[in-house]
Amino acid sequence: MSLDRLAPAVFVLLWSTGWVVAKYASLHSEPFTFLSIRYALSAAAFLALCLVVRAQWPSRATALRAFYSGFFLHGFYLAGLWWAIANGVPAGISGIIAALQPLLTAMAAPFLIGERLQQAQKLGLALGFVGIAIAISPKLLDPATADLKHAVLPLAINLVAMASVTYGTLYQKKHLQSGDLRTIATLQYIGALILTLPLSLIFEHQHFDGAAQAYGALAWSVFGLSMGGVGLLLYLIRRGQVSRAASLIYLMPPAVALEAFIAFGEPLTLPLIVGAVVVVTGVYLTNRKAFSEHRPAEV
Repeated sequence: MSLDRLAPAVFVLLWSTGWVVAKYASLHSEPFTFLSIRYALSAAAFLALCLVVRAQWPSRATALRAFYSGFFLHGFYLAGLWWAIANGVPAGISGIIAALQPLLTAMAAPFLIGERLQQAQKLGLALGFVGIAIAISPKLLDPATADLKHAVLPLAINLVAMASVTYGTLYQKKHLQSGDLRTIATLQYIGALILTLPLSLIFEHQHFDGAAQAYGALAWSVFGLSMGGVGLLLYLIRRGQVSRAASLIYLMPPAVALEAFIAFGEPLTLPLIVGAVVVVTGVYLTNRKAFSEHRPAEV
């Protein structure tokens, strides 16, 4: 099988493991601390790549936009998502919530970049939110959570994180259409580090237990996700296969749920399965004519 045929599926498989890695990392490190280490190493790795290939660096104005977009695409987004997972949101449910990113992008586009929604897209948006409600209903109605804020707050933070990456996606689409994506990625990770490092210093104890699993999660986060995922995305853009990869994003919620079941024994409940199907249907209706318009949410 040629790389052109295999790359979109490998890209989605890499992306889907991010939620499982977040769960693993939460067992060995505080979320902001782990992300700060990850962003520093990712920025260093991309910087080394840029120096080796002599990539073209952007102007000062574009660099500032890259820093700013990094706050939202990586910083606010992953800080909120990883904190939510560390505070009890199952990786499978978080993966389903991640499917809201293209839905939220489509909903915000009319206000931020002037795109209008069609009737099928409006129906897709409604289905997406219904699917999320179905998937998370057992979490909210669990008798064990007598104090609902234990369930509601992490889920709300997870949703805010999706709003953050939605804004970052639209900002990048509007302001970072040109330039070398490798140098822009370097600056974006530095921008994300500027956010998460103070959060780690203020709210955490910089706990990283140094276990083999912790280093494994860190290595996969940097080289498998930040470098491998982005590298494949660059390849797909160059080969004109972004639409094929985007269509496979529909498989991500069930893939994450299955991976979380295998890795952590998170149950594949009927509400989770039904919610994933409804969300996938909603994403399809919302984006079937615009696969290449939305950058998939990274973890």
